[in-house]
Amino acid sequence: MLFVLTGNVQTGKSRWLERLVSDLGQHGVPSYGVLSPGTWAESAGASADANGYEKLGIQSVLLPDGARFCFGVRRDLAQGAETAQQESESDRACLGWQISEVALARVNGHFRSLDLDVPMDGLPGLLVVDELGKLEFQCGGGLTEALRLVDAGPRPTWPHALVVVRRSLVEQAVQRFQPTWGAVETIAPCSSGREAVLGELGVVG
Repeated sequence: MLFVLTGNVQTGKSRWLERLVSDLGQHGVPSYGVLSPGTWAESAGASADANGYEKLGIQSVLLPDGARFCFGVRRDLAQGAETAQQESESDRACLGWQISEVALARVNGHFRSLDLDVPMDGLPGLLVVDELGKLEFQCGGGLTEALRLVDAGPRPTWPHALVVVRRSLVEQAVQRFQPTWGAVETIAPCSSGREAVLGELGVVG
């Protein structure tokens, strides 16, 4: 089963996914791939959310080992600090985030290593990709190695996968992945979405 997690911008998709991965781990179910939690700060500015926090950047957390590093910075902040990378993939795609080319290569390298040497040890796990977006679906860049693994469909190590996709790209994602995955379910970061994933993986939540 492939789950496509979607929702509006800054609605807690990555935080929800972090909790899900933690819950799976407590039941002995491994997760492979990448999480992309935000870097947040208290703010009363125009960019603050309803809870008074402003998203400043994006981190990468590699699964299953948990290595964490900066993946990107909000473009206006990067430009203000004179750290914007001209002619980077994110610059050419006019993204709202300045993505580090070094970090992007590291995440792609991680997915490449998963394709080569992930052992089948214990329970089957979940492939996690947070997230696939404009770079991957429209520009031929970004997390290319992650996209390649999802395109390949299920395998014994991860018979199930979960990818985060913006609402505007969900239909394209489902059409692309359905031939290899067969069953594709779109879920939201809520209790019913959590129950759907845990139930498919045989975990009683």
